Amino acid sequence: MSHNVVPIEGSATPRILLSVAPPEREAFFPADTLRALSSAGEVTTIDPSDVLASGDLESIGIAVVAWGFPRLDEHLLARMPHLRLVVNAASSVRSLISDAFWASGIPVSQSGAAMAPAVAEMSLTLTLALLRRTHRMDHVLRTGGTWEQARAFDRARELSGSRIGVIGASRTGREYIRMCRALGADVLVFDPYLSGSDPLAELAAGLDDVLAHSDIVALHAPATAETTGMIGRRELALLPDGSGLVNTARSSLVDMNALYDEASAGRLDAALDVFDEEPLPVAARWRALPNVLLTAHVSGATRQSRARAGQIVVDEIGRFLSGRELRHRVTRDALERMG
Repeated sequence: MSHNVVPIEGSATPRILLSVAPPEREAFFPADTLRALSSAGEVTTIDPSDVLASGDLESIGIAVVAWGFPRLDEHLLARMPHLRLVVNAASSVRSLISDAFWASGIPVSQSGAAMAPAVAEMSLTLTLALLRRTHRMDHVLRTGGTWEQARAFDRARELSGSRIGVIGASRTGREYIRMCRALGADVLVFDPYLSGSDPLAELAAGLDDVLAHSDIVALHAPATAETTGMIGRRELALLPDGSGLVNTARSSLVDMNALYDEASAGRLDAALDVFDEEPLPVAARWRALPNVLLTAHVSGATRQSRARAGQIVVDEIGRFLSGRELRHRVTRDALERMG
């Protein structure tokens, strides 16, 4: 796979900690991207699980991290007195950041934008599967059902002309909306922070209206205190009979017991990439439902998204070293509304 790599600018040569576990490290930083990263200075690779035991942190100036990296609390920061920038090759920085980190004034950036097209595309894939009853037919044919049984479901819908509700005008939500509208869907979106001047304002509706008037509802809101449990028993009851829920965001947005009750009764279909317990246990009740499509929290994990994320890391470090503003910086205020 080839992709464009922009070399790092500037003459500063800090020591860069690359703490991303294999095989994700190779996915984020293939040879050409790693060479671009190395042009900024000396790259030291330490697996996230080995960071706390490492004695080689004192001179680190830039930390490139991902899942599994320990929390940047006062103790770890004290061992990295020259740290000046943190770039998360993954998305959310919530598990990384402490009050001590914010107090330090060290900027933190992340590569979540790289995953938006991938997550949106998976959400679209799941949407199409629910509309076309693909998951139901597959289940019947794989479990000994007859040809006639596999054709006996309510007639499938095309995306064109279907009513699609989107919860959250996030990066992924916006990309999903773009894809759905390009294929002719009628889209409504709920996001309490959508301004009147936003290009999506013409599609805005209240949460209840979105739920009550959609064939498929796709969740693209972040996991915050405000969104926890936002789709509960009352909200699910508003969905029309035979409609579907797609969740590639976080399971905390949904009352999963209520969703199970609706799905096991056959009133709603669902496509889920995220769960309260991950990995999903072999005996999980969700696995037995023929009208629920399951994937293993992989929506954002494509070859292209990983390559884009690595390039964002390289670009952000280059901007930092040349004194330019970071494009993907996360501030404390912004984190309150981010996943």
